[in-house]
Amino acid sequence: MNNPPKFAVIGGGSWATAIAKMLCVNLPEIAWYMRSQSAIDHLKAEKHNPNYLSSVEFDTKKLRLTSDINEAIAYADYLIFAIPSAFLSKELEKLTVDLKGKVIFSAIKGIVPETFLIVGEHFHKNFDIPYDNIGVITGPCHAEEVALERLSYLTIACADSEKAKVVANYLSCHFIKTKISDDIIGTEYAAMLKNIYAIAAGIAHGLGYGDNFQSVIMSNAIREMKRFIKKVHKMKRNINNSAYLGDLLVTGYSVFSRNRMFGNMIGKGYTVQAAQHEMSMVAEGYYAVKSAYKLNQDYKAKTPIIDAVYEVLYEGKEAKKVFKKLTDKLD
Repeated sequence: MNNPPKFAVIGGGSWATAIAKMLCVNLPEIAWYMRSQSAIDHLKAEKHNPNYLSSVEFDTKKLRLTSDINEAIAYADYLIFAIPSAFLSKELEKLTVDLKGKVIFSAIKGIVPETFLIVGEHFHKNFDIPYDNIGVITGPCHAEEVALERLSYLTIACADSEKAKVVANYLSCHFIKTKISDDIIGTEYAAMLKNIYAIAAGIAHGLGYGDNFQSVIMSNAIREMKRFIKKVHKMKRNINNSAYLGDLLVTGYSVFSRNRMFGNMIGKGYTVQAAQHEMSMVAEGYYAVKSAYKLNQDYKAKTPIIDAVYEVLYEGKEAKKVFKKLTDKLD
C-alpha cells in the first residue's frame, strides 16, 4: 500500500492513548481528538498525555492533535472511537461534518445509555452507517499493559473482513497480536457484559469471598454471557475465544481492572457515589448493568449475576444479602 489510509483516534483517556501509541508504530501521521486543550498543549510540549498513561512518549511530529472533533473526522478515513459510552452522545452532538463514507471502529466497551444500544448499533441506527463500515476493537487488553509494551492480543471484528484486516494491520506491532472476526454484535456485547462480571467479582472480593468463589463466578459468568449473546444474535461462535472468555478473565482478575476495583469498593461498603468519586476513571460496567438488565426484560435469558449486580447498584440492596442469595444460584 503506497498511501496508507488516514486514521483518527477520538478520545483522550487511557485506552485512546494506548491505541494512538499502537497506530504511531505503523503510520506516519494520525489525527487525535481530545476535549481538553490543556492536555493537548501538554502533549505538544512534553510528548506525553498528562492525565493517562503518562509514561508513554509520543513523537509529536506524527500527531495532528485537535480539540475540534470535526477536524479529526474530516481528516480521516478510519475513525476509532475510544471515549466512555456515557459521553458518546454528547460528543456526537458536536458533529457538523458528515460521517458518510467513513469507516467507524468502536473501542468502547459499553452501551450508549441514552439509546440502550451497543456503539455499532447506535451508529447504524442514528447515523445511517452501513454495518459493513462499522467495526469493533476488543480483546483482553488493558491499556496500562500496552503502555508497558507487554504482549497483548486484540480481536478486530467487522462484517467486511477487508476493513477488519486494514485495522488489524495498523494496530499490529511487536507487542500487539491481532486476529479478525465477523461477529461484530457478539464481540461488542461480550465487551460490555464482561465489565458487569468484573464488578461482581470485585463485590465478592470486597465482601471477603476468596479465589475459590471468584472462579465459580467467572465460570458461571461465561455461561451467562453465552446465553445472553445467543438471545441477542444467534450465530456460530466459540465463547471460549480470547475476545469473549479472555477479555472476561483479564477484567475479572487483573489489578488494572477499574470495574473490579469499583466492585471491590462497593463490597467493602462504599456507596455508588463515593466509589465513583474516589475513582478518577469511569467504570463502564456501572452503566452497562442498567442497560443489560433492561434489555434482558425482553430477552429473558437466565442472568443471575447481572440481576445481582443490578440490585446492589440500582436498587440499593445490601451487597452481602444479595450475594448470599447469589451463591445458591451458581454451580
